[in-house]
Amino acid sequence: MTTKQELIPVKLANGSEIRVAATMLGGEEDVAFKLLSFEAVTNTIEGIADALTAALQKAKPKKASVEFGLEVAVESGALTTLLVKGTGTATLKITLEWGN
Repeated sequence: MTTKQELIPVKLANGSEIRVAATMLGGEEDVAFKLLSFEAVTNTIEGIADALTAALQKAKPKKASVEFGLEVAVESGALTTLLVKGTGTATLKITLEWGN
């Protein structure tokens, strides 16, 4: 897997634009001409949170905290997310807490 990173313009659901440092997967591809959607990243976060919530509801702890990191990559001209090991690299780190 290549580790080349580029700043990619991304559109959020509320219409705001941000730049995301994304790992470029695969060969050379010009993605600067189009604005990519951040929806794939938020869908991944929601999917992971839903799966973890279901597992935690079965276990019924008083309180739980989950932290995971996602690395944003570009593949086939679209943003994709990779669940990554926590390191000193720049990744999205999301902490979710549930309590009664």
